Amino acid sequence: MGARLRVFLSSKEDRTLLNLRTADVTQKVKDRAEVIRLNAHGWYVEKIAAHFNWTPQTVREVLHKWQKLGLEGLWELPGRGGKQKWTETDIVFLEECLKKEPRTYNSRQLTEKLERERNVQLSPDRLRRVLKKRGSIGSAPERAIKENKTP
Repeated sequence: MGARLRVFLSSKEDRTLLNLRTADVTQKVKDRAEVIRLNAHGWYVEKIAAHFNWTPQTVREVLHKWQKLGLEGLWELPGRGGKQKWTETDIVFLEECLKKEPRTYNSRQLTEKLERERNVQLSPDRLRRVLKKRGSIGSAPERAIKENKTP
Protein backbone atom coordinates (compact mmCIF):
# COMPACT_ATOMS: atom_id res chain seq x y z
CA MET A 1 0.00 0.00 0.00
CA GLY A 2 1.41 3.38 -1.03
CA ALA A 3 1.54 6.55 0.97
CA ARG A 4 -1.81 8.20 1.66
CA LEU A 5 -2.68 10.73 -1.00
CA ARG A 6 -5.12 13.44 -0.01
CA VAL A 7 -6.37 16.54 -1.78
CA PHE A 8 -8.03 19.48 -0.08
CA LEU A 9 -10.72 21.52 -1.82
CA SER A 10 -12.04 24.98 -1.17
CA SER A 11 -15.82 25.27 -1.03
CA LYS A 12 -15.76 26.93 -4.48
CA GLU A 13 -13.73 24.05 -5.98
CA ASP A 14 -16.05 21.51 -4.37
CA ARG A 15 -19.11 23.26 -5.85
CA THR A 16 -17.47 23.41 -9.26
CA LEU A 17 -16.71 19.68 -9.20
CA LEU A 18 -20.21 18.94 -7.95
CA ASN A 19 -21.73 20.98 -10.79
CA LEU A 20 -19.80 18.90 -13.32
CA ARG A 21 -22.19 16.02 -12.53
CA THR A 22 -24.96 17.73 -14.50
CA ALA A 23 -22.77 19.60 -16.99
CA ASP A 24 -22.49 18.61 -20.63
CA VAL A 25 -19.12 16.85 -20.30
CA THR A 26 -17.96 13.31 -20.94
CA GLN A 27 -18.49 10.58 -18.37
CA LYS A 28 -14.72 10.33 -17.83
CA VAL A 29 -14.60 13.95 -16.68
CA LYS A 30 -17.57 13.40 -14.35
CA ASP A 31 -15.89 10.32 -12.87
CA ARG A 32 -12.59 12.13 -12.37
CA ALA A 33 -14.37 15.01 -10.64
CA GLU A 34 -16.14 12.55 -8.35
CA VAL A 35 -12.84 10.82 -7.54
CA ILE A 36 -11.38 14.13 -6.42
CA ARG A 37 -14.44 14.98 -4.33
CA LEU A 38 -14.46 11.57 -2.63
CA ASN A 39 -10.78 11.87 -1.79
CA ALA A 40 -11.32 15.36 -0.39
CA HIS A 41 -14.12 13.97 1.77
CA GLY A 42 -11.79 11.42 3.34
CA TRP A 43 -12.03 8.32 1.14
CA TYR A 44 -8.80 6.39 0.69
CA VAL A 45 -7.40 5.69 -2.77
CA GLU A 46 -8.09 1.95 -2.47
CA LYS A 47 -11.73 2.52 -1.49
CA ILE A 48 -12.27 4.93 -4.41
CA ALA A 49 -10.64 2.45 -6.79
CA ALA A 50 -12.96 -0.31 -5.59
CA HIS A 51 -15.97 2.00 -5.89
CA PHE A 52 -15.19 2.87 -9.53
CA ASN A 53 -13.72 -0.55 -10.36
CA TRP A 54 -10.43 1.15 -11.30
CA THR A 55 -6.90 0.35 -10.26
CA PRO A 56 -5.47 2.37 -7.37
CA GLN A 57 -2.81 3.69 -9.74
CA THR A 58 -5.48 5.23 -11.97
CA VAL A 59 -7.01 7.02 -8.98
CA ARG A 60 -3.57 8.28 -7.96
CA GLU A 61 -2.95 9.59 -11.48
CA VAL A 62 -6.23 11.52 -11.38
CA LEU A 63 -5.35 13.01 -7.99
CA HIS A 64 -1.82 13.95 -9.09
CA LYS A 65 -3.18 15.61 -12.23
CA TRP A 66 -5.60 17.58 -10.07
CA GLN A 67 -2.76 18.75 -7.83
CA LYS A 68 -0.59 19.68 -10.81
CA LEU A 69 -3.11 21.14 -13.30
CA GLY A 70 -6.28 21.80 -11.34
CA LEU A 71 -9.54 21.73 -13.27
CA GLU A 72 -7.73 21.39 -16.62
CA GLY A 73 -6.39 18.01 -15.52
CA LEU A 74 -9.85 16.46 -15.73
CA TRP A 75 -10.01 16.64 -19.53
CA GLU A 76 -8.13 14.59 -22.11
CA LEU A 77 -5.40 16.34 -24.00
CA PRO A 78 -6.19 17.08 -27.65
CA GLY A 79 -4.63 14.82 -30.20
CA ARG A 80 -5.66 11.50 -28.72
CA GLY A 81 -7.33 8.92 -30.92
CA GLY A 82 -7.69 8.60 -34.66
CA LYS A 83 -8.39 11.66 -36.77
CA GLN A 84 -11.40 12.00 -39.03
CA LYS A 85 -10.71 11.47 -42.69
CA TRP A 86 -13.84 13.38 -43.64
CA THR A 87 -15.17 16.85 -42.99
CA GLU A 88 -18.68 18.06 -42.34
CA THR A 89 -18.93 19.37 -45.90
CA ASP A 90 -18.23 15.89 -47.29
CA ILE A 91 -21.16 14.41 -45.40
CA VAL A 92 -23.42 17.33 -46.34
CA PHE A 93 -22.44 16.73 -49.97
CA LEU A 94 -23.53 13.08 -49.70
CA GLU A 95 -26.78 14.03 -47.98
CA GLU A 96 -27.56 16.46 -50.80
CA CYS A 97 -26.84 13.75 -53.36
CA LEU A 98 -29.19 11.40 -51.53
CA LYS A 99 -31.94 14.02 -51.52
CA LYS A 100 -31.56 15.32 -55.08
CA GLU A 101 -30.77 12.24 -57.13
CA PRO A 102 -33.67 9.89 -57.88
CA ARG A 103 -31.60 6.71 -57.57
CA THR A 104 -30.75 4.80 -54.44
CA TYR A 105 -27.23 4.15 -53.17
CA ASN A 106 -25.76 1.50 -50.96
CA SER A 107 -22.88 2.35 -48.66
CA ARG A 108 -20.23 0.98 -51.05
CA GLN A 109 -21.55 3.15 -53.89
CA LEU A 110 -21.56 6.19 -51.61
CA THR A 111 -17.94 5.60 -50.57
CA GLU A 112 -16.95 5.29 -54.23
CA LYS A 113 -18.78 8.53 -55.03
CA LEU A 114 -17.08 10.27 -52.09
CA GLU A 115 -13.67 9.06 -53.21
CA ARG A 116 -14.27 9.95 -56.85
CA GLU A 117 -15.68 13.44 -56.30
CA ARG A 118 -14.11 14.52 -52.99
CA ASN A 119 -10.97 12.36 -52.80
CA VAL A 120 -11.98 11.12 -49.33
CA GLN A 121 -11.48 7.45 -48.51
CA LEU A 122 -13.88 5.89 -46.01
CA SER A 123 -14.92 2.31 -45.53
CA PRO A 124 -18.58 1.53 -46.28
CA ASP A 125 -19.02 0.50 -42.64
CA ARG A 126 -17.64 3.76 -41.31
CA LEU A 127 -19.71 5.85 -43.70
CA ARG A 128 -22.85 3.95 -42.73
CA ARG A 129 -22.17 4.65 -39.05
CA VAL A 130 -21.55 8.36 -39.67
CA LEU A 131 -24.74 8.75 -41.70
CA LYS A 132 -26.78 6.78 -39.19
CA LYS A 133 -25.47 8.91 -36.32
CA ARG A 134 -26.49 12.06 -38.21
CA GLY A 135 -29.94 10.62 -38.97
CA SER A 136 -29.28 10.36 -42.71
CA ILE A 137 -30.22 6.76 -43.19
CA GLY A 138 -30.75 6.60 -46.94
CA SER A 139 -32.09 8.13 -50.12
CA ALA A 140 -35.26 6.10 -50.32
CA PRO A 141 -38.35 5.77 -48.19
CA GLU A 142 -38.85 2.54 -46.25
CA ARG A 143 -38.11 0.39 -49.29
CA ALA A 144 -36.67 1.05 -52.72
CA ILE A 145 -38.97 0.85 -55.71
CA LYS A 146 -37.98 -1.04 -58.84
CA GLU A 147 -37.45 2.07 -61.02
CA ASN A 148 -34.90 3.50 -58.60
CA LYS A 149 -32.72 0.43 -58.22
CA THR A 150 -29.35 0.45 -59.94
CA PRO A 151 -28.70 -2.35 -62.37
